[in-house]
Amino acid sequence: MTQRVALVTGAMGGLGTAICQQLATAGHKVVAAYRPEFDKPDKPEVWKKKMAEAGFKDFVIVPGDVTNYEACVAMVAEAESKAGAIDILVNNAGITRDRLFAKMQADQWDAVISTNLSSLFNMTKQVSSKMAARGWGRIINISSINGVKGQAGQTNYSAAKAGVIGFSKALAAELAAKGVTVNVIAPGYVATNMVMAIKADVLQSIIDSVPMKRLARPEEIGGACVYLASDLAGFMTGATMNINGGLYYQ
Repeated sequence: MTQRVALVTGAMGGLGTAICQQLATAGHKVVAAYRPEFDKPDKPEVWKKKMAEAGFKDFVIVPGDVTNYEACVAMVAEAESKAGAIDILVNNAGITRDRLFAKMQADQWDAVISTNLSSLFNMTKQVSSKMAARGWGRIINISSINGVKGQAGQTNYSAAKAGVIGFSKALAAELAAKGVTVNVIAPGYVATNMVMAIKADVLQSIIDSVPMKRLARPEEIGGACVYLASDLAGFMTGATMNINGGLYYQ
């Protein structure tokens, strides 16, 4: 297999880590992007050491704020200088600021839209034309089940994640003849550390609502990224993979 360079945003969270690991296992060179102001100063080195102990010793780490266009220009430039041209972009960075709409504040709306949706413009703008010029590329955008079906208390998050799907369909149409695919993964509830920290009774009620009676494993989402990043997925574009254990059918 030809080794490709994959850049993953939000790489140091539970889902981002699994995506990085699965892409690396598939033979890709992985660049892990993180947002410095969101993390403790030593987190990148702690994370990189932990990854090395797990057998992933070649991750390249780059800092950058996905909500800031100029920061994304600098981030991608650093990634390219350290790893080479970006063949695969996984827009995974995301946050929540949940609140019922009647009580939601403008800053909560803006933060989620900027991080979860505007970041796709900021990051994809840096690589999509270069991918098209080379005649090969994979753009994988992480949405959510709540971007497909909506969720009370998440008007900001649901709007952003629905926007991810619309963005991807439109860009897929623009790049389809250029050898660049644009696809979406919309996970349901995933067993990340954040989810597993939910109160036991609440977590059980979530599991009970899933027809498969379990949460997704992070590596299952990472595995879907591997497929979408592969040559075998070359005829799939503008699509949304709903990975939610049967909780919701689109």
